[in-house]
Amino acid sequence: MSIDAKHAVELPVPRKSAWQRGRLLAALAVLVALLLLGHRFVPNRWGSLGSLLETFLPWLGLAVPLLFLLAIVRRSATAVLFALVPLCAWVGVFGAQVLPESTVTYDLTVVQHNVSDENDDVPGTVEVLLASDADVIALQELTDGIGFRFEEALAEAYPHHAMQGTVGLWSRYPLADVAPVDLRPTGIDASWDRGLTATAQTPGGDVAVYVAHLPSARVGWRGLDSAQRDQSIAMLGDVLAAEDAGAVLVLGDLNTELRDRALVPVLEHVGAPEHGFGFTFPARFPVVRVDQVLAGGAEVVRTWTLPRTGSDHLPLAAYVSLPDAG
Repeated sequence: MSIDAKHAVELPVPRKSAWQRGRLLAALAVLVALLLLGHRFVPNRWGSLGSLLETFLPWLGLAVPLLFLLAIVRRSATAVLFALVPLCAWVGVFGAQVLPESTVTYDLTVVQHNVSDENDDVPGTVEVLLASDADVIALQELTDGIGFRFEEALAEAYPHHAMQGTVGLWSRYPLADVAPVDLRPTGIDASWDRGLTATAQTPGGDVAVYVAHLPSARVGWRGLDSAQRDQSIAMLGDVLAAEDAGAVLVLGDLNTELRDRALVPVLEHVGAPEHGFGFTFPARFPVVRVDQVLAGGAEVVRTWTLPRTGSDHLPLAAYVSLPDAG
């Protein structure tokens, strides 16, 4: 028996339920969570992808509201449920950093700032630095006449200072044993001079202070180009390994985040608390903290950013507790 095509009945296509829709979104949510929790397993073999991920790791949290929004648009209960997975992962990794800080005791206030060789507001920058009431100030990119201008402007408040190449150190306390630190990677011109060390003779005891400005790491279509920076990090790590002072400070534009595995040679000797984010670059809309205040033998107990200056970096301030002080 045949059926006339005019009288054929089209059966309705069954619609997927809210639990059946959004499986791709659910898979993306799991991927984001895995990257947050397992970033150390992302290899650096191709374009330093692991370091690139770790540099911007906090920003993976932006995927969470996007996943929730797409899940709602898709009307997928499954996607909504799975969007909670990267949310929990982000809180697990960064939650402690956003909790209110407790009261701290400290012995020194220090400031680290890349002032930029294109800074057209040196007086305004000096005003911000002086308002911090820091005991020690480290500056980078003191090229051309900018270094002399900072030297003059800070002389009264900071009678003790040292400059080496394009980096400088200003202190309320006497500085001894001032010396250059060779951090120049292979292939960079001999005029590149971005490291110094000095002993700050503070009331809490002598502190070996290192000021450094490491090469930049560039993000391109091949990933993260960081070979020269990584070589300088290794050189700084070797210098710190040979340092026998009881208290050590490293102040500088290290051009990397604390979570970047490339910084391990330095972090084996000095460190800082992971509280708050303190993004310092770019100053107009900071997305990464490349300026660091690190300590060994002493302890960095709090860090925060200062108001914007004429630089493309924000200044980073820190409280430091010295051993056996008080």
